[in-house]
Amino acid sequence: MEKAYWSAKARALRPYTAGEQPREKLIKLNTNENAYPPSPRVTAAVAEAAADLRLYPPSDGGIFREAAAQLHGLDTTQIFCANGSDEVLAQAFLALFDPDRPVYTLDVTYSFYPVWADLFGLELRTVPLDKDYAVMPGSFAGAGAVVLTNPNAPTGMAARPGLLREIIEGTDGPVIIDEAYAGFGSHSALPWVGEYDNLLVVRTLSKSYSLAGLRAAYAAGQPHLITALETIRNSYNSYPVDRLAAAGAAAALRDEAWHKECCGRIMKTRDRTRQALIDLGHRVLPSEANFLFVECTDPDAASMFQALRDRGILVRYFGSGRTRNFLRVTIGTDDDMDAFIKAMEHIS
Repeated sequence: MEKAYWSAKARALRPYTAGEQPREKLIKLNTNENAYPPSPRVTAAVAEAAADLRLYPPSDGGIFREAAAQLHGLDTTQIFCANGSDEVLAQAFLALFDPDRPVYTLDVTYSFYPVWADLFGLELRTVPLDKDYAVMPGSFAGAGAVVLTNPNAPTGMAARPGLLREIIEGTDGPVIIDEAYAGFGSHSALPWVGEYDNLLVVRTLSKSYSLAGLRAAYAAGQPHLITALETIRNSYNSYPVDRLAAAGAAAALRDEAWHKECCGRIMKTRDRTRQALIDLGHRVLPSEANFLFVECTDPDAASMFQALRDRGILVRYFGSGRTRNFLRVTIGTDDDMDAFIKAMEHIS
C-alpha cells in the first residue's frame, strides 16, 4: 500500500546507492572526498556572494562558466555548468543518447550509468575490462554511443591517450568522457574538444578542488553539444547553479596554484600508501585517482571492510560481480593513511 501512489516508473527503478555519510566519528575513506580544504579564495567569494541573494542566478552559470572557459582556453559557448557532475551526466544522457541506439560502457565502472539508462529508457551495453582491469584496445569498435569514466571508478586506472583517441574516432555517435578524477595525474581529453564534434568531457569540482559540499561541475564540448544540454536544462530547471556555488566554483578554478599543490600532496600520499599495501602482500591496482582499489583474499573483502570499521576506519565495499573481493580506499591525510596502514598490518 505504501507504493499505491507511485508511478509505474518509480516502482520499477533500482536507484543508485550513495556512499555512507556516517554520524559517528570515523576516519572516512569511502566517498572520495578531498582530504584538504579548498582554496581560501572560495570562502571569501561565497561570503561576498551571500550578501545579496534576492535575485536569481544567471541560468548558464555566469562567472563559473567564464572561469572554466578561461582555464581551458575555450569560449563560453563550449561550457555547460550544473549542480554537480551527476546532474551534468544525467542531462547529457538525455541530450545526446537515444533509445534506438545502444550506449556502451565498461563492465566495471560508475554504477550510476545503468540507473540513468533505466530511468531514461536507454539500452546500456557493457564491454569487459581485461583480467588486470584495463580497457582493451578495440573493445568499443563499432559503438554508436559511449560513456567512459577516465580514470575509471572504482578501479582508479586510466586509459592512455592513444586508446582514448581510438574510442572517440571509432564511435559513430557521441562520446562522453567523465573526468571526475582527472586532477590526480591522468591524461585529459578536454584539450581535444575542438578536434572532435562528438566529444563531451565532464568535470567536477567535488574531488580535486575539495568542493563536494558545494555541488558544482561543468561539461566542455563543441557549441552544438552544449546547446543540446542547455535545451534539456531549460526544460527541467533553468537555474541549476546558485549564486554561492557559482562564486565559489569560479574562485576555485582561478586558484590553480592551490589546486595543483593539493593534488600533488594527495598523489604523493596515494603512491606511498599503495607501496605499503603491496609490501604487506596485497594486490593494489595502479591508480591515477584519489583512491586505491585493493584486492582482499585473507580475510575476504567483506570481512576486511568490517574489521576496518571496527577500528574506526570506513572504506567502500561494493560486494558483487568482479569487484566483490576489492575495497576502494579514498586517500586521506598522511595521518589518516598511517592509521589505515597500521590497521591493515594488524588485520592482514
